Amino acid sequence: MKFRRGESPTDSARELPDMLIQTLANLEGEAFIAAPGEIAIFATPGTEQLGILKEGKVQSPELIATIRVVRRTNKKQVGKIDLPRGPIGEGIHELTVTVIPLSEDDLVLILVSDESEAERVHEVRRDFVANISHELKTPIGALLLLSEAVLGAKDDPAAVTKFATRMQSESKRLTDLVQEIINLSRLQDSDPLQVAVELDIEDLINAAIDQSQISADNRQIMVSHTETKNAIVLGDREQLIMAIQNLVENAINYSPEGTKVSVNTSVEDGIVDISITDQGIGIPENDINRIFERFYRVDPARSRQTGGTGLGLSIVKHVASKHGGEVKVWSVQGIGSTFSLRLPIYNSIQEGVQ
Repeated sequence: MKFRRGESPTDSARELPDMLIQTLANLEGEAFIAAPGEIAIFATPGTEQLGILKEGKVQSPELIATIRVVRRTNKKQVGKIDLPRGPIGEGIHELTVTVIPLSEDDLVLILVSDESEAERVHEVRRDFVANISHELKTPIGALLLLSEAVLGAKDDPAAVTKFATRMQSESKRLTDLVQEIINLSRLQDSDPLQVAVELDIEDLINAAIDQSQISADNRQIMVSHTETKNAIVLGDREQLIMAIQNLVENAINYSPEGTKVSVNTSVEDGIVDISITDQGIGIPENDINRIFERFYRVDPARSRQTGGTGLGLSIVKHVASKHGGEVKVWSVQGIGSTFSLRLPIYNSIQEGVQ
């Protein structure tokens, strides 16, 4: 939503100077001008995506109270507000708002920035670097020892083959770990809702299954998918495919050979639920609440066999949260697990902001 000079969602339209509109439109953050009744007569497009405005009116009770204080005192106020990224999940926008009185008609200018989010990302990066340094030591150390073993066994072809094969395995593990680190770093730096596009869920699921097909064929696992009616979500295509593919790949890796992985979708109350069910080893109850932590592995030995990096489920959680959704898991040891990626559908989002 963007109201230009002389445009307004109400009858109280006001003429705004072109220079003011151009200045606000070029700011790094978001901005809008509110008239009495907390009605926006100008707003940059991002205010709608953040959920600050609905039908042209301010939604946050905290922001409404701050605007009224500014009108009463005619003094600038700065504060922080939290807004949910979607109707479900723990994702929030942590915003810093600056409310400035304008010179006439009780108009106020509201500037919105994500400074607190930048600080949070800085803290995450600091902890992330500490975790990475620890995780990289294992495959690098293994490669060093194996290279020494190869040199020591240069006159024994069988031993050289054995150690070289192990080196190949550790090299792949290191490559996968570095790629996952890059993926997670990109997720932490981006906000998919700021550059969101309409995406068909079935297209995302089919692309994710295609990317996992080689792994499934190697383990003789059939991946089945029951299509549902079209559901459209807003977000980043690459990120959402990566999240679904991580769940499918995880189900394949932790299932016995010759079994089945099912991918099903359903829509209820404006939420699309993408469920991936396996017939695998299951997850102990004590580990359920920790499996989405970075580098956490339920079975480290099994993770080494499957090439698991301990980052896949953390990436899924980040993607879900960034898209205003959530990820859930149900599991019984010896029977299998079901992971559900739940996202708000586009029609529901539209109804909420119109």
